[in-house]
Amino acid sequence: MSNAIQSLGLQSVPLPVQPAPAGAMEGQTSFKDFLLDSIEQVNTMQQDANRSVEAWATGGDVNPAEVLTAVQKADLAFKMMMQVRNKLVQAYQDVQNIKV
Repeated sequence: MSNAIQSLGLQSVPLPVQPAPAGAMEGQTSFKDFLLDSIEQVNTMQQDANRSVEAWATGGDVNPAEVLTAVQKADLAFKMMMQVRNKLVQAYQDVQNIKV
């Protein structure tokens, strides 16, 4: 790889790392906040699906298609969340296995 860079006439120059200005992070959400918000949304979907199923089972005025859609939406969101968790755990394990 370094031969390819040298053949292009490029040199590897270390870039200085400077801290971000104090006001630069305002208005941006952190990765942690994003994950917590996503988990809360999945939880809300699960609760909505449970309420829909309960209303349908007790004879409430609920469209069965809407109940099925809410359950499938909650199931898909939960499966997606689990896949993200699995990828994060795998990335953490990969970092732990790096030999220094």
